Amino acid sequence: MPTSMNVTLRQLRLFLSVAKSGSFSRAGAEVGLTQSAVSRAVRELEIELGLRLFDRTTREVQLSAVGAEVQAHLPRLLDDLDVFLREVSEIGAQRRGRVMVAASPTIAARLMPPCVARCRERFPYVHLRLRDEVQSEVLRHVRSGEVDFGVVVGPFEADDLQIEALCEDSFVAILRDDDTLAVSGSLPWTGLAGRDVVLLDHSSGSRPLIDRALSDAGVQVDVVQDVANAATIFGLVEAGIGLGILPALALPLPAGMPLVALPIGPESRRAILRVRRRHRSLSPAAEAVWGVVGELLGVRATW
Repeated sequence: MPTSMNVTLRQLRLFLSVAKSGSFSRAGAEVGLTQSAVSRAVRELEIELGLRLFDRTTREVQLSAVGAEVQAHLPRLLDDLDVFLREVSEIGAQRRGRVMVAASPTIAARLMPPCVARCRERFPYVHLRLRDEVQSEVLRHVRSGEVDFGVVVGPFEADDLQIEALCEDSFVAILRDDDTLAVSGSLPWTGLAGRDVVLLDHSSGSRPLIDRALSDAGVQVDVVQDVANAATIFGLVEAGIGLGILPALALPLPAGMPLVALPIGPESRRAILRVRRRHRSLSPAAEAVWGVVGELLGVRATW
C-alpha cells in the first residue's frame, strides 16, 4: 500500500453509494453524476488504496471481501469526521473554545458577573474562566498570553497593549458612623487633610489615581496602612485605624459594619479598560467574549 495516499471524501462517499445500490449508474443518479464519473472515482480510490473494492462483471457489481470490510467500518469513520468538522465550524462561528479573562478585584466582583452570565447564555459551548487579580498581575498575564485579555482601571498607556476605555467609576471615603465627618452628604478632598487613611496598595490600578487626586487637591494625608483587598480596608476602618478611600465599585458596605460611604469631590473618575496584546489576534471564542464585555460596559475610546 502506498505510504502517502490522496484519497478524497468524494471518493469515499461514492464508494459507499455504489456499495449500497450495487450499481455505478444508480449511485450516479442519486448524486447527480454520470455512471462513468462514478466508476472513474471508485477506480481512482482503488488505485490509491492498492486494493480491489468491487468485483465487476458485465451484469453486476459486487463488493470484494476487502470492500465489504471497508464498507463495515467507513460509515463510522465518516460520521466521526463530520462531527469534527462541525466542531471546527462552531469554533469559527464563535460557539466553542476556552477563554481566560483576568480582571481587577472590584471589577471582577461588580462588573464581570453579568458579562459571564451573558456569555454563558449566548455561547453555551464557550468555557469562560474569570480570574480576579491585582492590576499588576492582570497586566503581566495579558502580556505573557496566560489570559486572553484583561479588564482593569486607568487611564494609562502601554505601547504593547491595545487599550479601550469602557465605563467610568468614582471614589468614595469610608468612615466609621461615629466619625465627625460621617454626617456630611459628601466630602471634599481637602477635608481629608491631616487624616490617617488606609488605601489600596500600589499593585492596584486605583492607587496612582488616588495619589494624583490628593496631590492635585494639595492634600497631605498619613497613609497608615496600604493593603491589597477592599475587605481589609473595611475592617481597618471599623477598627478605628483610619478612614478609607475606595472606588465606588467596592460598595455596598458589608452588612453589620458601623460604616458610611461618602462621595469625594470634586469627582475624580477612573476609567474601566479592556486590554489585550497589540497586533495579536484573539481566538474566535475570545473575540466573542471581548465583544460581550464591550457591549455590556460600553466602549468610549480606543488607543
